[in-house]
Amino acid sequence: MLKGKTAIVTGGTRGIGFAIVKKYLENGANVAIAGSRQESVEKALAKLPEYEGRIMGIWPDICSQEEVAEAFASVKEKFGSVDILANNAGLSSRTSIYEYTLEEFTKIMDVNVKAVFVCSQAAARIMKEQGGGAIINTSSMVGEYGQPSGCAYPTSKFAVNGLTKSLARELAKDKIRVNAVAPGVTRTDMLSALPQEMVDRISAGIPLGRVGEPLDIANAYLFLASELSSYVTGITLRVDGAAMT
Repeated sequence: MLKGKTAIVTGGTRGIGFAIVKKYLENGANVAIAGSRQESVEKALAKLPEYEGRIMGIWPDICSQEEVAEAFASVKEKFGSVDILANNAGLSSRTSIYEYTLEEFTKIMDVNVKAVFVCSQAAARIMKEQGGGAIINTSSMVGEYGQPSGCAYPTSKFAVNGLTKSLARELAKDKIRVNAVAPGVTRTDMLSALPQEMVDRISAGIPLGRVGEPLDIANAYLFLASELSSYVTGITLRVDGAAMT
């Protein structure tokens, strides 16, 4: 579905991001894994030896316009294009409003919102010259409902939803589609650390009767990156088993 395309996946070293990387590779894309540290990126690359020649790693500060532009240019130089950007890197917290420091709030907003803007801008500049592309942002179900604590995270995801809609309208004339995926409770490292009885209790509140798997989210990312969604832009696609808060 993505043969001949090149994708950049931020936060691509583990969890949902790594599932997206694998899904894109399986569907023929060249992929650049973007991570926060060289060490974590190299560990992720080492898990994918069968895709040697179609995969590379980058580790820019994703809040730096200069570093991101340079890193994305290196991807284009290696593979010839940048067709897909998956803005998946993110931070979360459960800190109470009474305990929140401005430093913690700002850090979450920087990674979850500022970096999405910076990476989208760099990718869009390349995509415009090529005649189009697809940008997909990771939102969250709490970007619609909020959550009982850790207000920076849902605030950032509300912002991602707004940025997605705005960029979709602005970039449509350049044939760049911009969408978001909003995962529900998903089996990542954080969930895997919980006792099974707690996971079962969470699952019972989801109409489909289970928590999501990283593959569920990656499949949505594949759809929004592919030509199957060629007339889809400006949406936030919920992948949450119809979960409600």
